[in-house]
Amino acid sequence: MPTPLEILIAEDNPKDLEFLEHLFSQWPEQVNVTRAPTGLVALEIGSERKRPLIVSDIQMPELNGVEFARQLWSKQPQARIVFWSQFKDEMYVRSLVKIVPPETVYGYVLKSASKEQISSAIRTVLIDEQCWIAPEVRKVQGRAGHSLTALSDIEYEALLDISLGLTDNLMAQRRYLSRRGIQSRLNSLYNKLGLDQEQFHSEKYGDSFNLRNRAVAVSLARGLVNAFEMEHEEKEFQEWFTRYKRSQKSRQQTT
Repeated sequence: MPTPLEILIAEDNPKDLEFLEHLFSQWPEQVNVTRAPTGLVALEIGSERKRPLIVSDIQMPELNGVEFARQLWSKQPQARIVFWSQFKDEMYVRSLVKIVPPETVYGYVLKSASKEQISSAIRTVLIDEQCWIAPEVRKVQGRAGHSLTALSDIEYEALLDISLGLTDNLMAQRRYLSRRGIQSRLNSLYNKLGLDQEQFHSEKYGDSFNLRNRAVAVSLARGLVNAFEMEHEEKEFQEWFTRYKRSQKSRQQTT
């Protein structure tokens, strides 16, 4: 009798979880499903398995799908993971491109795909051991990997900071840089986003636009930032800002 497939589903949405379980029940193979409602639980279970087979959402509580995969692959690069998400945001694709180990088999399928396509994508990765990337995501991969448009880590930091509404001075404090260093990062970011700074300032209506706001708008359209991840960034910033204010107050008391 063939050995059953042991598949771990990392998914916090009950309806999506039920959809996958029903999908696997229609496969010719026997499939045993283990549920993981958070990325942290998925990491604990996946770390204990040999060559784990996983279908993972991207947006999850405690640990998102990308960070879950990064930590699991650091221990088990042979783990096969199919990311299934309603998002094809460049921020996720960009992160994935950086963490996938060499020779690792993985997939990325959109939840909006047909039932047949989702099933085929998962089987291709978990059973046939071949990568499968949704055509829509491949286009984003190309842009995220292009040297002229792909953001570096420091440019992405600058994008997050202006998305949070930070001034140059506060950005400089947070990133341990001079204001000139911050301006250099911002200029590089604007260029990568295709914002012509000279045009903004020289044309008749140039003063009608704000470069920082335009950068955030373009980034939202490209999927470089979204509300879910900005909520996480806001928490990190508030933690840093609390420490910063405490240190400033302590410094004032000693002078």
